[in-house]
Amino acid sequence: MINLQYLESQKHIYQAWRKALHQHPETAFEEIKTAEFVATQLKSFGLECIEGLAKTGVIGILRKNCEINENPSLCIGLRADLDALAIQEKGEHAHKSKIPGKMHACGHDGHVIMLLSAAHYLSQYANFEKGIVYFIFQPAEENLAGGKLMVEEGLFEKYQMESVYGLHNMPGIPFGHFAGRVGAQMASADFFELRLEGVGGHAAWPHRCQDPMIGACQLVLAWQTLVSRSTDPLDSAVLSVTRFNAGESDNAIPSTVEIRGTVRTLNEALRQQIETGMKQILDGICLAFGLKSKWTYLQKYAVTVNHPQAIELAFEAAHQTTQNENQVDQNTKPLMGAEDFSWMLKAKKGAYLFLGVGENHTMLHHPEFDFNDDVLLLGTQYWINLVTCFFKS
Repeated sequence: MINLQYLESQKHIYQAWRKALHQHPETAFEEIKTAEFVATQLKSFGLECIEGLAKTGVIGILRKNCEINENPSLCIGLRADLDALAIQEKGEHAHKSKIPGKMHACGHDGHVIMLLSAAHYLSQYANFEKGIVYFIFQPAEENLAGGKLMVEEGLFEKYQMESVYGLHNMPGIPFGHFAGRVGAQMASADFFELRLEGVGGHAAWPHRCQDPMIGACQLVLAWQTLVSRSTDPLDSAVLSVTRFNAGESDNAIPSTVEIRGTVRTLNEALRQQIETGMKQILDGICLAFGLKSKWTYLQKYAVTVNHPQAIELAFEAAHQTTQNENQVDQNTKPLMGAEDFSWMLKAKKGAYLFLGVGENHTMLHHPEFDFNDDVLLLGTQYWINLVTCFFKS
């Protein structure tokens, strides 16, 4: 049973921590002061603290009668993300970002404090006899896949654990409700860059050119057939060209066209199929129009896949937190957004849940977004309940 009276007594402290982080956002792999704050608090709780994994990552360790890597089945990992976004904040609240061009527009400041407050509570009230809780504060979730780097730098080899869990606030879901699903929860995110090279010249004499604009336009349209005609209609895929840059003059055919964009899918086989198909179509267009290409395709974020056993444990903790099974959606629709926690879930069994902050709350990545402090204690309780359920299972 959680000591709710104690958590309520600490609520104003946790909210102050959150607002302080919000005022001093740091973007990917630059979370130096944020990491220092987290490490200082973890140490003040009497926890072991590891700093510098994946540049600015921090790991707090709550250990009882167990050596590190002695028995991974007695160890659980809980993860929060540290970084902010390169967005100019437009909100007018008192704790508005003090750093021009940067803000916590995705609620990572709230994620940090929910996990940090759970570490604070568990450092005093954890009731398991033997085991380890790893509090993983991960850098660079936005754009640079810090979760992948943590895995590559040996997170799960250095600190072996049975499973790992993530939690994200989500506008559009009713306040205080949890949502998740078995299997694919969020999409992969791949990014492509293309430079098409032809022969430019005067627009009045196109026959003396090899126009990359015509080939580029054909290419963008042809790529769409990979979703509309080559993908099973019951599968989900997104192929979006988001940048198309060419030309400097109204009466000159350019020599080059630059195209960039993103691909999203909910399964790895389809992900590979679309990448292969894009390159095949590109090669055909180049052959047909006499063009050359420089092509880069980066698989940056994997599909976020919840493991059945782990998501059931997460649902159990969510039910204990809400005390209302109607507030836990166990079959939420997948999202085509991406999450680098996916790399941890590829390496280790685990689960990822959403915590609703309100159906009419400002959406993520909006310049007026602000984390809803009213869910801080709910998220804290979820983490505490998850640890309790893990050591009872």
